[in-house]
Amino acid sequence: MRRTSFARWPCSIARTMDLLGDQWTLLVMREAFHGVRRFDQFQAALGIARNTLTERLDRLTGAGLLERVRYQDRPVRHEYALTDMGRDFFPALAAIIRWGDRWLDDGTGPPALLHHLDCDRPTSADVNCTQCGEALTAERVRFDPGPGLVPAEAPR
Repeated sequence: MRRTSFARWPCSIARTMDLLGDQWTLLVMREAFHGVRRFDQFQAALGIARNTLTERLDRLTGAGLLERVRYQDRPVRHEYALTDMGRDFFPALAAIIRWGDRWLDDGTGPPALLHHLDCDRPTSADVNCTQCGEALTAERVRFDPGPGLVPAEAPR
């Protein structure tokens, strides 16, 4: 059965989920933010099948979140470095961590804490308005059509 592609939908959520919406892809990104760069390190950290990991790394490099960098010539071996686009995904990952810590906690507390190096304190993600700084909540925002929306294409 073929998977439905959302890559061309006029919706940023659908496009992002098309790229990152399976269980392994976000975990590969998590490991990249932990400093993992080599195939065998990803595989050991995640316990993921080689073919699945290869497909996820190919998807992430093809989309521009990771860059394949040669580190050995004989045999040829590569490592995977976060690109600017990949590093820019961190706030979204931090927001997912915050939500999971709040709603999926098993009563023992968060399994990991984010520690802000600039102020040397534990922290969590906050999503705020870029204009006024106030928190963005479902009750305080609305979705308006953007310049990339073609109304006839908008799925509901």
